[in-house]
Order: sequence, then C-alpha cells, then structure tokens
Amino acid sequence: MEAREALRTLRERHNLTQDQLAERVMVTRQAVSRWETGETQPNTDTLRLLSREFDVSINTLLGAPRQLFCQCCGMPLTEDGSISREPDGAFNEDYCKWCYADGKFVYTSKEALIDFLVQHMPNPEGLPEAARRSQYDAGLSRLKHWRE
Repeated sequence: MEAREALRTLRERHNLTQDQLAERVMVTRQAVSRWETGETQPNTDTLRLLSREFDVSINTLLGAPRQLFCQCCGMPLTEDGSISREPDGAFNEDYCKWCYADGKFVYTSKEALIDFLVQHMPNPEGLPEAARRSQYDAGLSRLKHWRE
C-alpha cells in the first residue's frame, strides 16, 4: 500500500473528513487532499502528529516501505503492536516492545539476551549450547544496538 492509500484508509477508518483531519494536525484541507492524491507527503513533524492521531507507526503511514527489524534482538516488526514505544507513547521503530519498554532496555547486555534466547528459542537441529550461543552472538553483533 502506498502512503496516499494508507493515509486515506486511516482517515476513513476513523470516520474523519479531510477538514477534520486537517484541523487535528494543524494543516489545511488542501494539504490532506494533496497527501491522499500522492501529490505531496506530510513533513516529519506532521507524520509524528498523524502517528499519534491514528496510533500507528510512521512506517505504516508511509505505506510500510521498509521492513523493520528490532535492532536489539533481530525480530521482524511486521505489526505496529510489536513495535516499542517511548514513555510519551510515541513509536520507537528501532526496537520491539519486548526489548525496549517504558523508555528502558530490557536486556542490559548482549549476554543477558543470549541467555534468554538459549533458554526460550527452539533448537530443532539439536545444536550444542556453545554453538547456539555463537550463532546468536554473530547475528546480534550485526544489529545497531550491539554495535554502538
């Protein structure tokens, strides 16, 4: 779905006219019309307001052009419900809600996350624990959170 379709669908799903949406995000009705025809897109600040208004991620507002992955554990973030939030309620599209909650990281170290993964993830190949730890470490080391 393209951004123009996503915006129109969300507006209609919330039973808002273009005028009503424009008022809520402090733009003109013409601006909303141009978004819905694909002539323009909302600026960054307006995308944040729309994200709050519709309770969806900015990625969803833009028609989900990017495949998001948690930059702590690597889990695909395919639904807005799995994306973390900041303490003010804003989406944080870099992390899942299980790794980042209430403005804090759940796992204080990569080793703590690896411990959790070894205990809870299936092991269909029957790999020894050391091999699993090594695989998890290699995968996690590529993610932004553990490179910083």
